[in-house]
Amino acid sequence: MLRILQPWHENLAKRQVKAPKVYLRDSGLLHHFLGIADMPALRAHPRYGASWEGFALEQTLIAHGDQGAYFWATQRGAELDLLLMRRGRRLGFEFKCADAPATTRSMHVAIDDLGLEHLWVVYPGRERFPLAERITALPLGHVAEIDTGLRR
Repeated sequence: MLRILQPWHENLAKRQVKAPKVYLRDSGLLHHFLGIADMPALRAHPRYGASWEGFALEQTLIAHGDQGAYFWATQRGAELDLLLMRRGRRLGFEFKCADAPATTRSMHVAIDDLGLEHLWVVYPGRERFPLAERITALPLGHVAEIDTGLRR
């Protein structure tokens, strides 16, 4: 019922968050507990973005497995929703409930600090497109197509 995502931390010069993140794996249950009855109510709810993040995270982990899965955050606010460690590769995922996702300073910090091979910004749209070098916007429906080097 719960997904407990452990933080990734290593000996970096930055202070990092070391407490795990907890997600309710069933977004339908989350919506029930929040009293959300339909899609218009969900879109108007202040937890809509968090609901999307949890749903997209779960779909990504279903597609690619949860071994070597972490989140990363610093005390100064830089964060990465999902870090997958795959055969020596570091792959990053941000989950954005936006029609037109854009890069953030935090994404570039994560790429540099963690040495990410690539960062995907998973969103509810339909088109895959580059946002910056090593950063790609990716529809949730295409997340299983990513070659992470480890399939379920």
